[in-house]
Amino acid sequence: MDRARGNRATQCTVLSVVHIPRSALEMPTIEKQEATSEETEMPWNVVVHNDPINLMSYVTMVFQRVFGYPRERAEKHMLEVHHNGRSILWSGVRERAELYVQQLHGYLLLATVEKVD
Repeated sequence: MDRARGNRATQCTVLSVVHIPRSALEMPTIEKQEATSEETEMPWNVVVHNDPINLMSYVTMVFQRVFGYPRERAEKHMLEVHHNGRSILWSGVRERAELYVQQLHGYLLLATVEKVD
């Protein structure tokens, strides 16, 4: 062992205490924007947009599962998406529309919620 190392000095870290005024520690104000009942209850559309990835049979099956549509109606919407680039699958209250969009996203379909004009 090296003699220089034999006499180790103990190292201490000194933390300084900083006084922070109590007002600086108070919780920040968080502003929430809440929708009015008129905004949530007015009709909203669930729109599915075309994508080049999913097979037509898969899209038809998703429409049947999510919305409970019979095969013919699901195929009609699938063809509308294919030819027109989009189809309105459902209209109603915003909360339910957002749930449908979330379910469609779970099946990897591109879907959005739009206000009915």
